[in-house]
Order: sequence, then structure tokens, then C-alpha cells
Amino acid sequence: MKKRIVLALGGNALQKNGEATAEAQKKVAIKVGEVIASLSNKYEIIVAHGNGPQVGNILIHEESASTDKAPAMPLETAVAMSQGQIGYWLTQAINNAFAKQGRTAKVATVVSQVVVDRQDSAFKNPTKPIGQFYSEKEAKLLAKKNHWTVKEDAGRGWRRVVASPKPIDIVEKKAISELVKDGIIVIAAGGGGIPVVRTKILKRLKGIDAVIDKDFAAEKLAELVKADIFVSVTAVPNAFINYGLSNEEPIHTTTPNEISNLIKYGYFKPGSMLPKIEAAVTFAKKGGTGIITDIDNLKEALDGKAGTIIIS
Repeated sequence: MKKRIVLALGGNALQKNGEATAEAQKKVAIKVGEVIASLSNKYEIIVAHGNGPQVGNILIHEESASTDKAPAMPLETAVAMSQGQIGYWLTQAINNAFAKQGRTAKVATVVSQVVVDRQDSAFKNPTKPIGQFYSEKEAKLLAKKNHWTVKEDAGRGWRRVVASPKPIDIVEKKAISELVKDGIIVIAAGGGGIPVVRTKILKRLKGIDAVIDKDFAAEKLAELVKADIFVSVTAVPNAFINYGLSNEEPIHTTTPNEISNLIKYGYFKPGSMLPKIEAAVTFAKKGGTGIITDIDNLKEALDGKAGTIIIS
């Protein structure tokens, strides 16, 4: 039987050197498609992905062109738009990679809703910057008009900030599992998923403006579909101790407890390697294998010969 894997592609995996055009990002997706096609004989594959650059551009377009007759779409809808956009690029790249090998791909994108808790503490202190930069005056006027929270962003200007709550469920998990059982490569939980909450009385779903970390969402998906391996595919071949310093040291095969000690002593940066490490550790603690590596070393990492591998 094939092992089931969830690959979480970084938000910049489709955008190199700031290239924002569709054609430039589709070209970058070609390599992702070729790697996934090469893995398909051995693994059942689910691909999750980030959307930071792409949803940021969507929000800029929405806000810049907003009028009373055609108002800007809310953030949760912009996330859905980015799922369709990136899903299209990836499905096309995978289909073309299969065709190059004389095969026919079975691949589908599932627009995914990810449930969060409205009482999550993240909503009390929004910290995730999104969209364009404004002057302080512009930002505060928009905050009043649109009921936004705004903050200064590292001296570069003012931006809207939103909550980044933890995922607790994925609405489409059963559909995703059924597709994978049928041999379909599935792209799901894009951009961390569309954040939704359930209403208290009728348990209806309702979109909410937030940003869910894509590694946490992908790890939750890996749990729910009973994957064997979770991989955070990032820009570096390994997680490192003292990254970027003269004494940096790659982390190879390790355990959740060993990595948890490194987290405790602050070896990984929040907003960068830390969520990838935390997601991989969480998955490993539940009996799976967590891996951190780049696209070039993905095959070898899955064979246990490269990357940072976390296993109990």
C-alpha cells in the first residue's frame, strides 16, 4: 500500500524574486508539478500551500478598485479566491508533468474551509499584517470606516492586522479522504484554509476575517486524513540551529522531545521556521513522521536520506 503524505508548500514557493505575474508563478509551479508526478507511483499525495504574496496582491486589487457599486471582497473571500488561483496553477503544472511522461493525471483542487474557535485568544490581539501599507492618517481613517485593527509594521508604514487562530477542524476532510482513496492527487487547505466559525445554536458555518498559518492547517489536515507523513516544504534543505550564523548546524533525524527543547531555548524564529517546526513536532507526537526540507531534497527526505526528520 502507498503511504499517504501531506506536503505543505511555502507561500513563496510559487513566487521567486518578487515576480508577481501569473505567467512567472506558473513557470515556478512547473518544478513542483514534476516532483509531485515523480512521487505519485509511491505515495498518495495531498498538497497544501501558503498564499501570502498572492492573497496580498488580491487584497491590494480589491481595496484599490473598491467602489460603492463594487465593494472590496472581505479577507475570507480573498483567501478563497487565492485557493482557486493557486490550485489552478498547481493542477495545470501536475497535469502537464504527467503528460510529459505519457501519463494522465488525476488531480483536483478542493476549496477548503478551516474551522477556528471564535474564542481563540488570537482574536483579542490581532498581529498578522495583511494588504498594503498606509500612512498613519490613512490607516486610522480606514480602521474607523472598516472596523479594522491597524498597526505600524517595522517602520515601513501602517497596515491592517488580523488574528491568526489555530485550526480545529476542516469541513471538507471526508471529501478529501474519499478523493485520495480514489487515487486522486488533492490540493487542499490552501493558504491555511478559508477561516470559518460555527454558530453556537444551529452550528452553521460563517466566514471570519483571519489568517490561519498554512503549516498548522496542513498538519491538522494530515491528522484528519490519517496521513503517514507530514512535510513542510520550505526554502532550506534542513532546519538549523543558529541559522545564518558562522556556527549554524543542520538538524537531521531527531525526536519531538529534542526539538521541543530547542524551541524552549528560542532557536527558531516566530513567523519563519518556528511554525514549521511546531507543526512537524505535533504530527510526530501523534505517531507520524514530520519532515522539513526543500523541494530539491524532497524525494531523498521521504526516503530518510535528507532533510530534518522528526519521529517518535
